[in-house]
Amino acid sequence: MPRGSDEVSEPMYYVLTALLDGPLHGHAVMKVVAELSGGRVKPSVGTLYGILERLNDRGLIAVDREETVNGRSRRYFRISETGQSVLEAEARRMQQAAALVIKRTSYA
Repeated sequence: MPRGSDEVSEPMYYVLTALLDGPLHGHAVMKVVAELSGGRVKPSVGTLYGILERLNDRGLIAVDREETVNGRSRRYFRISETGQSVLEAEARRMQQAAALVIKRTSYA
């Protein structure tokens, strides 16, 4: 996905979804993304931080706070109102796309 695109990749979708319940730091985001996706989406640390950077650049998330734990900096991210709107629109788009298939393959 090109930078600046309005599209939301599957990993981005799960990262935004993970942040719906409140701010999380990177490692926690990785864990929740893996849980939400049933283990299908497991971004590496480098990939995750690239996703977080792109989402932040697009205004879909923001840094909530930073803290130091055991001498290491820990940054917490939160979803923005814009991010929540984009996520909801993507969920509706996927639901509509899925309905096309279900309607054509269902005999109910």
